[in-house]
Amino acid sequence: MRITTKGRYALRAILHMVRNGSEKPISIRVLSEQTCLSPEFLEQIFFRLRKADLISSTRGPGGGFTFTKSTTEVSIDDIFMAIDEGYFITPCSIQDKQKVLDCDYSENCMACEFWKHTYNVMRSYFSGVTIQNIIDGEFPASIQSSIQ
Repeated sequence: MRITTKGRYALRAILHMVRNGSEKPISIRVLSEQTCLSPEFLEQIFFRLRKADLISSTRGPGGGFTFTKSTTEVSIDDIFMAIDEGYFITPCSIQDKQKVLDCDYSENCMACEFWKHTYNVMRSYFSGVTIQNIIDGEFPASIQSSIQ
């Protein structure tokens, strides 16, 4: 599994939004300076986050981006799905329009169901971890203890 730069940057930017106080808007320029990320890349990420209704934007002086939901309501999976971040480990775990695709070898592959199950476990884990969990440093114990 590999989380791409886009996924890592989206999470970094959102955590900085929280650090600045999620009630007042924060501009791309300020976020870019604080996170050392390209403003153009942040704009691409925030366009997708806004389209998924995770954040909203306010124009004009004092404008910027704010959360549309509480930090306890937004999961890591919500963020990754909003920006089209896949965390797939094999071709048979890639989803296309809610349908799992099979690889060329899936009919003869004894591991295919294992990879699909592994993907579902990862997605379930990311669905269970919220922005607030990361802020608090409190992660689901059942998953955390199984990976130590």
